[in-house]
Amino acid sequence: MRIAIYQMDSIDRCVEENTALFDRTCATAKAGGAELVIFPEMALTGYNIGAERIRALAEPRSGAMVQGLRDVAQRHRIGVLCGFPERAGKQIFNSAALINATGTLLSICRKAHLFGDVDRAAFSAADALCPLVQFGDWVLGLAICYDVEFPELVRSYALAGADAVLVPTANMQPYIGVATRVVPARAEENEIYVAYANRVGSEGEFEYCGLSCVTGPDGIDLTRAGAGKEIIFADLSKDHLSQVRKSLSHIKDRRTDLYS
Repeated sequence: MRIAIYQMDSIDRCVEENTALFDRTCATAKAGGAELVIFPEMALTGYNIGAERIRALAEPRSGAMVQGLRDVAQRHRIGVLCGFPERAGKQIFNSAALINATGTLLSICRKAHLFGDVDRAAFSAADALCPLVQFGDWVLGLAICYDVEFPELVRSYALAGADAVLVPTANMQPYIGVATRVVPARAEENEIYVAYANRVGSEGEFEYCGLSCVTGPDGIDLTRAGAGKEIIFADLSKDHLSQVRKSLSHIKDRRTDLYS
């Protein structure tokens, strides 16, 4: 399966402008052979835009924002994973919608681990991990930004049978080690693919650090972006996944008698 990551610049745009941008990006990704394109955390609205604005923009999963993504996916016949603020009753979640090439909403992932005041002021935390989702022949786990920094979360997905974990993110300076060290480690220690879709540019006091990547189950990058706006592609292979799992043994060699 070929996937694309759009490492977007963090310019203050309205939802309609971002949706139009994503429409053009999906056309580019499809032309490049991708079956799925991943956009960053809170890509539809912006991330560090203040709790009040987030609350004003938040919509239920049945709202116009997700419907716009569904329309774009269906028009270009490509899967889409994109972050947005989800309203559920009185709660607001930092969420991401996974949509297939027919425009069907497959899953909504809610961020489980809230990062600092920027998250805690605006969002409620998920009360459960997002269930694994079938995307074609692939079993996918979904996580959002800070979630990937917790080994227990990614290991839980791996033990449940995930082939890959997809991570929309909005990671800022000085935390470049997440992209360069943590993501490859999560992939190798769990024998899975990890795709990490970040932003670049400034938003409020944040300077996003880019370095979006897709890392293979051996911990080796398949592709990695730099510090600017770009779209990157990677090919995920079931054969490669199987070969790596024959040579690595972290999962089967765990000493569960020593730890819970």
